[in-house]
Amino acid sequence: FRRWYDKVKHLKDAVFYTDDWDAFGKVLPADRHVVGKSGTVMIERDNGNTRHHLGRFTRRTKAVPKSPLMVDLTLRLWNALTMPDVFKHYQQKFIAIFR
Repeated sequence: FRRWYDKVKHLKDAVFYTDDWDAFGKVLPADRHVVGKSGTVMIERDNGNTRHHLGRFTRRTKAVPKSPLMVDLTLRLWNALTMPDVFKHYQQKFIAIFR
C-alpha cells in the first residue's frame, strides 16, 4: 500500500476513503483520510458495473488481456460507451457515415 501511496501523495486535494485496515491509518495523513463506506459507494458501483460488462476483467476466464495496450484500449472503449457526452460524440460521427 505504501508504494501506491507514494505514487499519489502529490495530489494535495485528494481525500482517501478506506475501511479501517491498520495500514491505511499508518500511512495516510489523518486530515485527508476518511474511514467508512459512505464515500466509496459510487466507486464500488462503477467497479462492479465495469466487471459485469467487461468479462475479460473477471476472474476464472480465458479472456484476460495480457497486453497493457489492450487493457488500455478496452477501458477507453468502455469509457466512450458509458459516458453520455463521449458516446454522443462518436454516435454522431457514426450516424454521419450513413447520411
